[in-house]
Amino acid sequence: MDFNELEAIEGLRWPWHSWPTTKPDAASLTIPLAVMCTPLTEFSELPILPYDPLTCSKCGAVLNPYARVDYTYRIWFCPFCFFKNPFPRTYSSSLGESNLPAELFPNYSSVEYAKTVSSVSNTIGSSLSSSSLSSMTSSKTMLAGEVGVRGPAFVFVVDGCLEEEELRGVTSELLRVVEQLPESALVGLVTFDAMVNVYDLVFSECSRVVVFHGDRELSSEQIQTFLGIGGTKLQQLGRSPVIQNQSFLLPISECEFNITSAIQELHSSAQVTPGHRPQRSTGAAISTALGLLEGCLVNTGSRIMVFTSGPATLGPGIVVDSDLGNAIRNHRDLINGQAPYYRKSSNFYKRLSQRLCDSSVVLDLFACSLDQVGAAELKVPVESSGGFMILGESFESDQFRKCMRHIFNRDEEGNLKMYFDATIEIVTTKDVKICGALGPCISLQKKNNLVSENEIGDGGTYMWKLGTLTSKTCIAFFFQVNYEHKPQPGAAFLIQFITRYRHGNMGIRKRVTTAARRWVAKQSPEISAGFDQEAAASVMARLAIHRVETCHARDVIRWLDDTLICFASKFGDYVQEDPSSFHLSSNFSLYPQFMFYLRRSQFLDVFNSTPDETAFFRLMLNREGVMDSIVMIQPTLLQYSFDGPPVPVLLDIRSISPDVILLFDSYFYVVIHYGSKIAQWRKLGYHKDPNHENLRKLLEAPELDAGQLVAERVPPPKLVKCDQHSSQARFLLAKLNPSVTQDSTYTDGSDIIFTDDLSLQVFIDHLQALAVQG
Repeated sequence: MDFNELEAIEGLRWPWHSWPTTKPDAASLTIPLAVMCTPLTEFSELPILPYDPLTCSKCGAVLNPYARVDYTYRIWFCPFCFFKNPFPRTYSSSLGESNLPAELFPNYSSVEYAKTVSSVSNTIGSSLSSSSLSSMTSSKTMLAGEVGVRGPAFVFVVDGCLEEEELRGVTSELLRVVEQLPESALVGLVTFDAMVNVYDLVFSECSRVVVFHGDRELSSEQIQTFLGIGGTKLQQLGRSPVIQNQSFLLPISECEFNITSAIQELHSSAQVTPGHRPQRSTGAAISTALGLLEGCLVNTGSRIMVFTSGPATLGPGIVVDSDLGNAIRNHRDLINGQAPYYRKSSNFYKRLSQRLCDSSVVLDLFACSLDQVGAAELKVPVESSGGFMILGESFESDQFRKCMRHIFNRDEEGNLKMYFDATIEIVTTKDVKICGALGPCISLQKKNNLVSENEIGDGGTYMWKLGTLTSKTCIAFFFQVNYEHKPQPGAAFLIQFITRYRHGNMGIRKRVTTAARRWVAKQSPEISAGFDQEAAASVMARLAIHRVETCHARDVIRWLDDTLICFASKFGDYVQEDPSSFHLSSNFSLYPQFMFYLRRSQFLDVFNSTPDETAFFRLMLNREGVMDSIVMIQPTLLQYSFDGPPVPVLLDIRSISPDVILLFDSYFYVVIHYGSKIAQWRKLGYHKDPNHENLRKLLEAPELDAGQLVAERVPPPKLVKCDQHSSQARFLLAKLNPSVTQDSTYTDGSDIIFTDDLSLQVFIDHLQALAVQG
């Protein structure tokens, strides 16, 4: 079974493709029943249907290929609850086996619904025979958004303490963004230092701002009162989406000159006392921007984009005080409870994240600094709203420019490729219960009889909210067997994912994905045959970083080890008490290796990482798909040599050789490592000699491949070029399996890693010895 091909069809990855029928049998698998769902997967062929979905009047499931249809009486039987539903009159009168609507085509597990402007007069299902379906999947010009709708809204929150050179990097990108935004987009500008300044975009004679003291925590109502934009009760109930008359958040068409002038006139306001940090009120600035958006009742999606180069030193969300004699918190301080502001600031941002969710606002953090900026405290609102987090070194870097241009990218029709205000609803057959989700989402606490009492992550619901999502956003959903309904082996169960979101053209769309799998008996070989090692490792990694937020890392590693021992004991072939007889089939053989590298990864081993870096690493793991997650857990290593094309080699110290080049990819870092001989030839300039054309091509190949890796990712990874035995080689050595250390008796001319860490072989030996004990 090719799981990657299946993902290209469904947009789903299942650790277990066949599920046991009882709760104890499912628990004995050790890896939970889960689905890694990428709601907006880019399919090669996706039907986009110009009408609303047809839903079951009992359970809310959408019509899908698994429904049984009675063409004579024009009714369909819901495969989830078996309720009988009539087809509406708007469906084609010629509905039949030879003229099916696209949602009933067996080869479409996913369809998308998008109303056209004139969809009211369209006959649903009338032109969706197989002969005309291709035009429906390719022609998108007929699909429109809501006429006259303003949005989305962007509030740029700029750190006034930036150095002049850094501020130039920010303003040049903001000017480019403003120039390219659609005229209906709303914009606002906020700057902050010790004060928070909200710019009036109507007054053109000079810059006029409303100033808030950065040391105070104001409620949303107070902020709106000071800005003069308090909404009425009727408006707050959502009955009037009209943006009231105010001058702080306006369409580009009405304020392009004023906001361009305001951005151009920004200057560094940092007045730093010697021995002190600049006065920054980051938390107050974010809260003020959110209060502005809440008061303006933007209901088409919004972004607060924060550009900063240092930690908050006063007000809500403070990270460290301004005295440089007090160092910014590190992991040891957090563990020992010696970070005086961390808990209070984290609680402030958690409260903020709920407000962001309620208003469908996304929070983005662009932090460029050589020191920490407080990303660890900001992780919860950024992650739960689906925002970007970028930790860079300079706003003048290509990394920052590339991220900004990626965010404001457009599709073929000129719409922003941004999808706002999304919800994901899950419908299952009655034999499956929903436990929860891990990813960039928030539980909406909507319960029905399908919701389990056993919560995992954001649970207690069948529906989740996402401020925004992309075609790569991936969420892990967890399930359990509903033992009350005693499923039978051989029977099928269904899970449907209904994703509602606002498209870049401001129209509402629904993506519906329906998948079916089978229940199997306890000892069925289908359980082993349907095990996806990569998806399982991704699910366990998310569970591990979820646990490590509330437990010590060593306890999480112990939990991973215990789980792995139980897993190996259940699925290994061995003679009791004989470790040498232990064997795992190819379906399971890579999983222990993934767990070995997960234990050593920066997600759990925080040594040599700051709290900000750890927050960024965990945020990225919690939203990326299976393939990218596996690269983060177990990086890839390619070897380039004169012997032929590049080949994958073991992530091991023995793979380093003087006459080869290694390309290392850990998702966050891409390292080109030159063997000592190759490096020496390069320094002598041999590659410039026409007689050594092969050397020139050998040096070029990894650089081209590395450039492609950097270009494909957002945020782009850091590219490191290093020679064997150089200081920069540590980026590679830290991730390699230490099969040869200072304690090894036979090195065979290999490089040595000075470490006390276990090697993969020793780890596997211990695993085998413990697994065969039963």
